[in-house]
Amino acid sequence: MNLLEKHLLSGTLIIAVAILSLVIAQIVRARLLRSLKSQEHLPHERRQQALTLVEVIGWGMTVVIIGAAILMLLSDFDINITPLLASAGVAGLALSLGAQTFIKDMIGGFFILIENQYAVGDTIQVGALTGEVEHLTLRTTSARGDDGQLYIIPNGEVRIISNLTKEWSRAVVDVNVAYEEDMDHVLSVLGDAAASFALDPAFAPLLLEPPQVFGPMSLGDWAITVQVMIKTRPGKQWEVARELRKRILAACDRAGIVRPYPRQEFWTRSPAPVEAPTSARAKE
Repeated sequence: MNLLEKHLLSGTLIIAVAILSLVIAQIVRARLLRSLKSQEHLPHERRQQALTLVEVIGWGMTVVIIGAAILMLLSDFDINITPLLASAGVAGLALSLGAQTFIKDMIGGFFILIENQYAVGDTIQVGALTGEVEHLTLRTTSARGDDGQLYIIPNGEVRIISNLTKEWSRAVVDVNVAYEEDMDHVLSVLGDAAASFALDPAFAPLLLEPPQVFGPMSLGDWAITVQVMIKTRPGKQWEVARELRKRILAACDRAGIVRPYPRQEFWTRSPAPVEAPTSARAKE
């Protein structure tokens, strides 16, 4: 066996081992994901965090396996990789100076995962963007908005974030009533409607606490605002709020409570008749 055949054989072996390692890593990743998704006893937050960590670790293992295979191939073909590694270090330093944004994104993603700020499946708000996290890596966060748009957010740009599904959520419904209404009567009607809603078997499992009615919360130009709040399970606040608005609307209709809307009223006056001067009447 000549030298070329020896290099080809060893190179083929290295590639085969790398491919096998990638296949094994993907199989392990798939089984871990399937196992975590089937663990119903795990809290939602912990399960989502574990799924995210498995995805990130799988991505990191792929990069490590491919990088190691390339270095082993170069070494097998008698290419001295020591200067290459040294050059890569210098080039990496120079590259890091020009790729500060990339490094910032990686560091930001690392702290997002370590601090468990959010995970796959959470609904987040970053600036003016709101969506459900579909994919999370060390560099970017992919969130799907209600309109179907997929937002790709660099992790380094995440400064102030709102996690709308962290541990628990809250449904808040504002109800505007006319100034002429009896406020005690309004609070009583809304309280009864919210209490009846909390006893509904279809929605009771989504609630963590009894509903609360607060008011008046504000005195506007055309209405008084009363607020109904219910603590819900993570991500269920929108479903609960929609049904609660429907129940409140029906309860107000039955009780005859007026729900005003912005309008303007114009008052007109006819000018009073002008009397003629006394001297003018005397001449007549």
